[in-house]
Amino acid sequence: MKTAYLLHGTGGSGTDYFWFDDTKTYLESKGYSVWWPSLPNTHKPELNDSIYFLENNAPPFDEETIMIGHSSACPLLLSFMQYMKVQIKQVILVAGYYDKFEDNDVANLMLEPTYDWASIQEASDEIIMINSDNDPWDCTDQKARASALRLGAPLILTSGQGHMGSTTFEQPYREFDLLKRLIKL
Repeated sequence: MKTAYLLHGTGGSGTDYFWFDDTKTYLESKGYSVWWPSLPNTHKPELNDSIYFLENNAPPFDEETIMIGHSSACPLLLSFMQYMKVQIKQVILVAGYYDKFEDNDVANLMLEPTYDWASIQEASDEIIMINSDNDPWDCTDQKARASALRLGAPLILTSGQGHMGSTTFEQPYREFDLLKRLIKL
C-alpha cells in the first residue's frame, strides 16, 4: 500500500500550504495515496491532541509508507514514531526543531520531555532531516544537528532557504525540488 503522509506545521492547513500541493501531486503521479490533513489547533498545537488525532484518523501505514513533516510536525512525527509497531519506508523532516526554545512556549507544546531515539530509528528504513542556516523561527541546522546525530540521520543543510515556506518572511516555496529528489519511491 503506497501511502504518504504530509503533515503541516503551526499555522498550516490541509489545503494550499506552500510546497505541499506540488508534493502531493508528485506523489500521486507515482502511485501514492496521499493523506494531507488539517491538524488540530493549528495556531497553538499541543502534542497530546495531535498524537490523538493521528492515532484516530491516519490511514494505515506499512513498509511502503512515506511520512513528511514541516516545522512543528517534525517533533510530532518523532513522538508518533516512538510507538509505531510497523517499520515504514521513509521519514523526511523539513525545517524541524527537536529541543525546547527558551522564548517560544507555543513551539514547546509539541515537544516530548525526552525521546526514545532507538525506537524512532527502528521505525523507518530512512530518516532525512533538512534545515536551513538562516531559519527565521530558529529551526536551523545548528538546532537539528544533535538530533540528527542521535538518529544517525543525514542532515541536509540548505543555505539561505529560511523556513522553506513562510508567509511572514515572504517565502512562497510553491515547489520543493530537493524534497522530490530525496523521496524514496
